[in-house]
Amino acid sequence: MPPTLRNGVPQPPPPCAPSEDGATPGEPADWVNRDGLTTGEGKRRILLTLSYEGTAYAGWQRQINGVAVQQRVEEALHTLTGEHAGITGASRTDAGVHALGQRAHFDTASRIPAERFPYALNTCLPRDIRVLEGCEVGGSFHARFDAKGKQYAYRIHNAPHASALQRNLTAHVPVPLDVPAMRRALGTLPGTHDFAAFQASGGTAKTTVRTLQTAELAQVEDEITLTVRGDAFLYNMVRIIAGTLIEVGKGKLAEDCFTRALQTGDRLALGPTAPACGLTLARVYYAGDAWPTR
Repeated sequence: MPPTLRNGVPQPPPPCAPSEDGATPGEPADWVNRDGLTTGEGKRRILLTLSYEGTAYAGWQRQINGVAVQQRVEEALHTLTGEHAGITGASRTDAGVHALGQRAHFDTASRIPAERFPYALNTCLPRDIRVLEGCEVGGSFHARFDAKGKQYAYRIHNAPHASALQRNLTAHVPVPLDVPAMRRALGTLPGTHDFAAFQASGGTAKTTVRTLQTAELAQVEDEITLTVRGDAFLYNMVRIIAGTLIEVGKGKLAEDCFTRALQTGDRLALGPTAPACGLTLARVYYAGDAWPTR
C-alpha cells in the first residue's frame, strides 16, 4: 500500500491506539499485507531484545507530548549508523510500564554484525534502556504481527510502608492482602474467554476473545507477583486483573467477580486499573519458541 502523501511528501501512518498488546489472536502471520513492511534492497532486518525501566518515559511508542523508549532507541540507531531507521516494537507498553523482554525490529544497510548491535547501542542509550540481544531475521519478519504470545508480570509490594528501592517497579498496597482468596479468584481466568469486561475505554481490538495459558500468583515475603501468559492482551487488561485481585485481597470484591465479569461483560464488576509502575512485559513469544508449562 503506497504511503499517504501531503504536499507531495510521504506521511507516516497514523498513531496506533493505545494497547498493552497490538496483536489480534487467532490470525496467522500470513493474514498480514506485507507490502511496504518488508526490507528494501541492500538492507537487513535486525531483531532486538530490550529491557527498560519505563518510569521516565511516555510509553514505548513515540509521542508528541513526551519522550518515549522508541524515540531513544531510534536516536541511538541514528548516532550509530547515520540512518533514520524506524524501529517497530512487539508491544506498545504504556507510560510507566517496564520491560524485561520487549522485542523490536529495524532495517539497516549497516554492516555491523547483528550480535554486535547490543554492545554498540548500549553506549548511546540512557542507562534505563538496555539492548540485550540482536539477531538477523528474514526480510518479511515482523516483531508485532508475528508474535504468538506474551508474558506479563505485575508486582505488588504489600507492606505498611513503600519500598525505597522498589518504589518505581512495584505497586504499593499498605493493608494486608488475603493471598489465598486472590489465588482462588484467579483460578477462573485461564482458558479462552470473551474478556470484554477487562478492557479499558479507548481499546480498539477487533475481538475481545483471548486465551490465557497461565495466570498465577506467587508471594515471597512482602512481594506478591501476578504472572499471566497468553496469546494477546486487551488495553490495560493485565492492570485491570491486578487491580481486581487487590480488591479481592482487601475483601472489597467477592472471589467470583472474575466469573461474573466474564459472564456479563460488565466492567463495573471488576476493580480499578492498577498503577502502571507494577507492570512489566516479561517476554514475547514467536513460532519455534518453547512455551513454559508453568
